Amino acid sequence: MRDPGIAQFEAEAHAVLARLPVQFREPLAEVVLRVEEFATPEQLAAVGLGDRWELTGLYEGVALPDRSQWDHEVMPPAITLFRQPLLEEMEQTGVSFAALIRHVVIHEAGHHFGLSDDDMHALEESVGD
Repeated sequence: MRDPGIAQFEAEAHAVLARLPVQFREPLAEVVLRVEEFATPEQLAAVGLGDRWELTGLYEGVALPDRSQWDHEVMPPAITLFRQPLLEEMEQTGVSFAALIRHVVIHEAGHHFGLSDDDMHALEESVGD
C-alpha cells in the first residue's frame, strides 16, 4: 500500500474534527489545519527539539484560556501535522493511520482549549474510530 499523501492526511484530520462534540468543534473553526512534510527549524526550536523526526504535530497560537479581549493575533491559530514523522511512527508502532491522526489532532486541538493530558485522552475516547 502506498503511503497516504497530504490530501489524505488533511481529509482524515478534518474528519476527526467533524466528529468532535459541538462545544469543541465550533471554536476550532477558526483554527487553520495544515500538513507539512517536516517541522521547520523554528518550530522545532519553539518546543525544544532538534530532530525533525521527533515532532508529529504542533499547535501554534494562544490557547483560549490565555486570551484576553486585548489580544490581537496577527495569524490565526494553527494545527500542523508533520507527514514524514507520522508515517515513521505508523511504521514503527503499527498504529493505524486513522488512530494516529485522531490522537495527534485531538492532542493539538487540546492545546487550543488549554486541556490537561487526562482531558485530551477523555476527548479522544469520546470521538472513537
